[in-house]
Amino acid sequence: MKKILNYINGTYVEPKSNEWIDNYNPSNGEIYGKIPNSSAEDVEAAYQAAKTAFPSWSSTTIDERSRILHKIADLIEENLPDLAYAESLDNGKPLSLATQIDIPRATSNFKFFSQAITQFSSEAHESIGLNAMNFTLRQSIGVVGCISPWNLPLYLFTWKIAPALATGNTVVAKPSEVTPMTAYLLGEICTKAGLPKGVLNIVHGLGHTTGQAITEHPNIKAISFTGGTATGAHIARTAAPMFKKLSLELGGKNPNIIFADCDYDEMLKVTVRSSFANQGQICLCGSRIFVERSIYDKFKTDFVEKVNALKVGNPFDETTNIGALVSESHLEKVKSYIDIAKEEGGTVLCGGNKVAVEGFENGYYLEPTVIEVQTDQCRVNQEEIFGPIVTMMPFDTEEEVLAMANGVRYGLSATLWTNNLNRTMNMSKKIEAGIVWVNTWLLRDLRTPFGGMKNSGVGREGGMEALRFFTEPKNICIKYK
Repeated sequence: MKKILNYINGTYVEPKSNEWIDNYNPSNGEIYGKIPNSSAEDVEAAYQAAKTAFPSWSSTTIDERSRILHKIADLIEENLPDLAYAESLDNGKPLSLATQIDIPRATSNFKFFSQAITQFSSEAHESIGLNAMNFTLRQSIGVVGCISPWNLPLYLFTWKIAPALATGNTVVAKPSEVTPMTAYLLGEICTKAGLPKGVLNIVHGLGHTTGQAITEHPNIKAISFTGGTATGAHIARTAAPMFKKLSLELGGKNPNIIFADCDYDEMLKVTVRSSFANQGQICLCGSRIFVERSIYDKFKTDFVEKVNALKVGNPFDETTNIGALVSESHLEKVKSYIDIAKEEGGTVLCGGNKVAVEGFENGYYLEPTVIEVQTDQCRVNQEEIFGPIVTMMPFDTEEEVLAMANGVRYGLSATLWTNNLNRTMNMSKKIEAGIVWVNTWLLRDLRTPFGGMKNSGVGREGGMEALRFFTEPKNICIKYK
């Protein structure tokens, strides 16, 4: 039975209240560990450690900060097999995915921001004729809060922590209580890398206890959160009256728009991946597939054939394509949408059933599911499901599909398949999403801004956008003779 501990002031400690939460292995449904349900008292201890560490860390040279962050990246890379195993065990995703994507991306996050901070420059403006010079400093905020989700645990945890640390802030961070293991292991890595005590503090627990204590703490000056839209709205209601800086990366209901002039074979291969990667538990998955009518029947036949060939199974089997969903409650929530779709007149083309994996019969497995819908206004097309379920329907015109693509309350990402340059430019501008991929999916350059519009969030992460979020601009104007 693995006991996870908080990481406060460079030391692993138990929660002050001695309250614990069961940690489940999604692949077999068994409890394999305990994690703290940290209280406001634990968060306060983490804050005090961060507050004490801030003056020294914020005045540490850029080169030294860069060196330490790069060392953390190197140690994540060195420990890739162990971290990937822990991620798969904790999350239910295939070990191959954790090995090839999740842990390498965590390494890249620290490497990128270790270098980006060395290129983060201030601005100067000469007021010619007025004998004045303005220059703008970008200063560390202080103690900041980072709250990350369960779907890409270390990947997204480090996506927040790395720029916060690079800019000289100290951090109180909460990973998801559903997938805490790799964040726990990161504490030891940071210690080995020489990160000073108190610079990063990791507190585990539930959202309404630990997360709430971080959000409402009067002296934690910024909150970076990735998760559900409802939780994001609650955080905004709590933090906005306190005038905290907020970055909210929330839900998505992303359109995958396929025109007949696309590179069909490449589109088909990528669409299978964009539909079901990580069991569909990625906010960027293309969960609404719209296909031009002239190729709709062919696509439906070919896509269903490809989906039926995906193997659902033990995450540690190298032939597994679809692992376990993250929890039993999430499995039941996702599966309920299959019944909703049927009630609304949708047709299940494949999948739709729980899977009993031999030797892992109590795991949280669901067949990848494709549902043909008659209208884009049905619930399965309007509500975020966040699982291995996609819908599909045909369209006739650009105007029609654009209206359907934009006809949801979310606006995180979209995928467009076409070789028509005019269509690409026109539709990319009109699609209401923070990210539009054309003839690809999830091709990420860490220099680019990441985030959504509408109910998909506020603000942007990535590149210089993240460094700007975690700093306060201060303009200084000097008049001279």
